[in-house]
Amino acid sequence: MTTSLVRPPVEIHPQLTDPLLPDLLHPARLLWTPRELADLTATVTTELTASLKDILRFDEDRRWWARLALTDGVELWLLSWLPGQHTKPHDHGGASGSFTVLQGELGEEYRYPGGPVRRRTHVPGQGIGFGAGRAHQVTGLGDQPAASVHAYSPPLVATREYKSLADVPAEIPPLPAVVGR
Repeated sequence: MTTSLVRPPVEIHPQLTDPLLPDLLHPARLLWTPRELADLTATVTTELTASLKDILRFDEDRRWWARLALTDGVELWLLSWLPGQHTKPHDHGGASGSFTVLQGELGEEYRYPGGPVRRRTHVPGQGIGFGAGRAHQVTGLGDQPAASVHAYSPPLVATREYKSLADVPAEIPPLPAVVGR
């Protein structure tokens, strides 16, 4: 008997049983635009709120996250943020991305190569899609826990961290996707 090592076209978190999610993931789509990613994270936060909150955890020692879904074209994550928890400044290695706030409030400092550092505040239901060159740092704001849904395409591209957003180079070369999926 031969065992196949082929990954199924759609991997979904075992606690997400809503039949809507597989339809939203379009497994044949190999590259998503920032707008398509933003639509995906907005729909998931709106339509799967109860299921997401059942999965959601908060950890005082570090940010918490869970992968919700993976196809050859997109990966979808749920992240939690206690007040003050933050990422390091980073980019997504050439992948486009999106996030939509499920609950709470997130602050974001971001920069495109060669551009100024900008700041935004994101509240529940608000999201953003962004292109491959964007670097950012995200922080849980306010006094309530926050959560957000993130999507990246292509999936499994390594991020690059920076000491500060001022250190983002004028041109960011893409990193290769993780091999062996």
